[in-house]
Amino acid sequence: MICSDSEEFVSCSDDSPRSDQFVSEGNNDDAFPYIPANGSHRSLTVLSDHVGSVSCLALCGEFVLSASQGDDIIVWQQPDLRQFTKFGQGDGAVKALVAIGNKVFTAHQDSRIRVWKVSRSTENIFKLVATLPTSKDYLCRFMKQRNYVETRNHRHLWIEHADSISCLAVYNGMVYSGSWDRTLKVWRISDLKCLESIRAHDDAINGLVAHKGVVYSASADGKIKAWRRRKTLHCLRGVLEGHKDVSFNSVIVCEEGRWVYGGGSDGSVIGWVSDLGLENWELVCDLKAHEMPVLCLCSMGEFVCSGSADKSIGIWKREVGGSLSHLGVITGHEGPIKCLQASSYRVGGGFLLYSGGLDRSLRVWWVSMEDCSKREGDTQLQGIEKKCIMMS
Repeated sequence: MICSDSEEFVSCSDDSPRSDQFVSEGNNDDAFPYIPANGSHRSLTVLSDHVGSVSCLALCGEFVLSASQGDDIIVWQQPDLRQFTKFGQGDGAVKALVAIGNKVFTAHQDSRIRVWKVSRSTENIFKLVATLPTSKDYLCRFMKQRNYVETRNHRHLWIEHADSISCLAVYNGMVYSGSWDRTLKVWRISDLKCLESIRAHDDAINGLVAHKGVVYSASADGKIKAWRRRKTLHCLRGVLEGHKDVSFNSVIVCEEGRWVYGGGSDGSVIGWVSDLGLENWELVCDLKAHEMPVLCLCSMGEFVCSGSADKSIGIWKREVGGSLSHLGVITGHEGPIKCLQASSYRVGGGFLLYSGGLDRSLRVWWVSMEDCSKREGDTQLQGIEKKCIMMS
């Protein structure tokens, strides 16, 4: 079953195989019998099959997808994390990817988005079906001068990104792409047409997340902006400002959209809470999470994880008011951590956390969801490389 991991828009292809054993609810202790009953986290395995640094991750039902700057995308099958297949070789460094229904969207350094159809009815399971903008979109617009814009002394169609695409998000039948060209573009999944291009920021867009009709964009200009669609266009509904001269590299949304957190280039994690109308925003968290830039964030329930250029992962618990309390630090990567994904698999009272780094490795961790602050002694393990420990 190929599904989006988004709670907001879950779509499954009718012709996709159904595998009840991969449903991510419930307990999966049988698959990981070696996880102890105590401890704050454990290193489970190190997957080092990428030819370049791991740049992005996505969860797709029974699969984990990891992509790299070496232009390869590897599909790992849960729960044993065997390599299932590879695709995308030769299409340029992959900067971002998302999955929805039976489609996977990958953004590349060549400023294009590629669309892959997932089907087990053919030998080529991940088949390239389109490149965005599509040829049809080009043909409909290239003759009219009003469809062209100037960017850095270069003239191009407004449906094209003029620089690397750094991030993608999906919501309610739309794919959103953020780029170093400072624009946010909106693509309709049904016909792959570009509907809108927004000059969203004054510097590169580094992160996107969509939740309950609101799209949040994080930028090197030090701002996180909230966009909500009104009729056919997206309107700016809020501007969250961080520290002066500090870039935002990532953004996440927690708890039904109430809390928004951004990771900064100064090692900070800053959080805000808003009312449902997005009219008022209150700063609830401003902490020095790492000594080096925070490059990625993810959340699982009341837990927030931060990945940093200092090669460590911070584990935080969100308190009632939105502040974050420190639970522990995970180490083991030999390079900056570029991407994080928390899985909803429940294992031994905890969850699985995937981390990708510039050391070309994908690492899998078990993180306890119990109150680690009440444990006696230091149960934290240093990152232990256990190559293919899950492989039977």
